[in-house]
Amino acid sequence: MTATYTFDVFSSLDGFGAHTGDWGGYWGKQGPELLAHRLALYSQELRMVFGATTYRAHAEILASGIETEALDPWVTRMRELPATVISSTLQAPLDWPDARVAGDPVETVRRLKEESDVPIRSHGSITVNRILLAAGLVDRIQVTVFPVICGQTGADPVFSGAGDFDLELLDARTFDGHIQELTYRPTRHVGP
Repeated sequence: MTATYTFDVFSSLDGFGAHTGDWGGYWGKQGPELLAHRLALYSQELRMVFGATTYRAHAEILASGIETEALDPWVTRMRELPATVISSTLQAPLDWPDARVAGDPVETVRRLKEESDVPIRSHGSITVNRILLAAGLVDRIQVTVFPVICGQTGADPVFSGAGDFDLELLDARTFDGHIQELTYRPTRHVGP
């Protein structure tokens, strides 16, 4: 049986995965419904996959001295899950419980999908997930769209440079009255 791989990403309405402005985390728009939903998602048994940049960002936050209690519970839970970090520069051991370093993203995720008895999820890791999407290894794209346009301060365009894909909507939810979570099944677009 093949494990399902989900590319889980936060985005502004104009398609940016991050910002350089003064918005704050989640663009300052998160609420209790979203946070409870995120905790429920990450309370399941999962295997995480991160790119090196996303891993470094998470490790930096966790090493910054922020008390674990101050972090959103889903982030704390994510750190407790087994993880594979795709990197050609990082070396083990990592400052993350149950994490290992792997090289080639396509071969690594192909093997994980064959061997894992739990779903695989990647939060962020835009570059790695573009590569995996192109290789046909992403089963679900889960985009959480925050109600902002950050055309001046947007960073990390989520799908810039990705191929063309048709998306089958599998689920759509609204949290806290203004945050959309859209889950799609991607298939490479083949023209007429």
